[in-house]
Amino acid sequence: MLEGTPEALDELSDQSELVSVTRSTARAFRRTKAPLALLALGLVVVLAAFNVMDIGILAMIAVAAILVLRCIDEDEAWGSIDGGILILIFAMLIVGQGLQETGAVMLVVETVTPLMSMVSPFVALLIVYALASTLTECVTNNAVAVIFTPIVIGLGQQTGIEPRALVVAVMFGASASFATPIGYQTNTLVYGAGNYRFSDFVKIGLPMNIVVGLASCYAIYLYYGM
Repeated sequence: MLEGTPEALDELSDQSELVSVTRSTARAFRRTKAPLALLALGLVVVLAAFNVMDIGILAMIAVAAILVLRCIDEDEAWGSIDGGILILIFAMLIVGQGLQETGAVMLVVETVTPLMSMVSPFVALLIVYALASTLTECVTNNAVAVIFTPIVIGLGQQTGIEPRALVVAVMFGASASFATPIGYQTNTLVYGAGNYRFSDFVKIGLPMNIVVGLASCYAIYLYYGM
């Protein structure tokens, strides 16, 4: 047992493997600051919904405001950053950009496109959805939508399939990506926080991709009377 001033015990803890069992290292919740944090979150969502500013910029402003208003401290903010998740995000952005710049995404799309002119409209919807979903698991969903949308519009005009139905399939396919932790931003966020493994997303997310894909394509097929 040791007795001393808090400063001396803190210095001793920093220099050795000494852990204090009489003092809690957790900080008390700042309940008076909670409304400010909720207000910042609400303003980001509302202003982004009305296209006042890009959501990324709004989020950065909100973070700065939360720090200035002392809702959290600087060390708490830095401590919440997971370096492994950041490396994963940056690495997959590089891979996605490489696939896009080298024409690999366009090559995949052009290879599958001729097959769609020989199948029924419902099967064409399934192919479009599956391709958009698969590419989104590797590349950003924005890039997939930008590249794939004009292609399916032209394909629909050539084959007589309703172009809007194909575009909606691309929209759903580019948004419903559950099979990898890099398919969408929220997947990456929970990947580190929940201590998941890559295989966990495949085991749970792949069946979800299939179920959501079949349901979405069937709903699109019925809605557009194809």
